[in-house]
Formats: sequence, structure tokens, C-alpha cells
Amino acid sequence: MAGKVKIRIQPLFDNVLIKPLEAEEKTVSGIILPDTVKEKPQIGLVMALGPGKVTPKGEKHKMVIKVNQKVMYKKWGGNEVKVNGEEWTLISQDDVLAIVE
Repeated sequence: MAGKVKIRIQPLFDNVLIKPLEAEEKTVSGIILPDTVKEKPQIGLVMALGPGKVTPKGEKHKMVIKVNQKVMYKKWGGNEVKVNGEEWTLISQDDVLAIVE
């Protein structure tokens, strides 16, 4: 039996590959939430990013986030991709809302 092939993804332009962090499993008051009502995570770990984008005028916009930073991103949008059996998200840097410390 052949071993699993590790997938490496290098985003292009201003795209960011994020590994979503698990959504809360219980409410503040302690109620445990079933999978069917958990919200889609909005915080994740930056796993890879592109070099930045170039505007039609030729200006280069550098990336302001870095690999291994925890970020908050827009709830809807982006593309879900499967990386080594896990669901990750590929979004534009414009969809990153904040760096989480």
C-alpha cells in the first residue's frame, strides 16, 4: 500500500491559505452545541500566502500578514480546499479582518 502524498499549496497573488480553528463547542453559559448549529469558524492560522498583488498600474501591494499568524476573516466567501484530509480555506488578503493576538 502506498503512503499518503503530502499536498503543498503555494497561493498566488494576494491569496492566503488558512487552517480554520475549531468553533466553540459550548456557549458561555455552558450549553454544549451540536455540530448542526456550530457557526463556521472565523478565526484561523495562516499556513501559506502569496507574494502580493500587482495593480493594473504596476504597483505592488505587499502582504501585511505572515505565516503562522492567527487571523480573523470574513465569514462568507473564499474557497474551501482539502489539504491532507483537512478542510482549509483559501481567501484574498482583503478578506482578512484582523490579526488575533
